Parts: sequence; structure tokens; C-alpha cells
Amino acid sequence: MAAIPVYPWRLAPDGLATLRQLRAKGLRPGGQDVAAQIERPRHRRGPLVAYLYRVDAAKPVRPMTPAKRAALAKANTARRTCPQCRTDVGYVIPAALGMCVPCAYPEQAAA
Repeated sequence: MAAIPVYPWRLAPDGLATLRQLRAKGLRPGGQDVAAQIERPRHRRGPLVAYLYRVDAAKPVRPMTPAKRAALAKANTARRTCPQCRTDVGYVIPAALGMCVPCAYPEQAAA
């Protein structure tokens, strides 16, 4: 595998973009390999790395299908449903608690 070019933070040439930048333009990499990477230095740790893709080789984002939209709605509903009291609490259940806040702390909910 050939080495890819590495650029300092904010000094990448035009025509290259990160995944987030592609997505903001309504594009996706479309199966292309990473064209380059940028590195941002960090204090006392290794650098932050972001991969860059060629904008001219990117493809448009696929449209959301009704089946995918329904699957995402079902998954989000499951994330909001408390396994203890089986109600939709209106927020994503914290993984650290594993249940809604009133079920996790019943003594505070009664007060």
C-alpha cells in the first residue's frame, strides 16, 4: 500500500474534503480510497488525524427511502422507551442508568 500525503491542519489543498465536509455538500466518498490526511497537533498526545477524499470523485448522497426512515423512527423510539416502566420518556435513555431517571432514582421522584 502506498503512503498517502500528510498535510498540517488547515493547509490541505483545494479539491480535498473530510467526510463531514463532503456530507455538508450533499456528497459521499462513493467507494474511493483515502486521498490524503491532515494532522492537528495536540498537547501531550499524538496528533488528531482526519482523512481527506477527492471532491471531484465523490458521489451524491443516496436519498432516504421510506423503509429506512421507518427503521430509524423505530430505533429512535426504542432508545427513548424505558425497559423498566415501558413508557416513552421523550429523551434518549442514558446508557449509564439503563432506565429512565424516575425509575433509576425513585426516592427523588416521590419527593
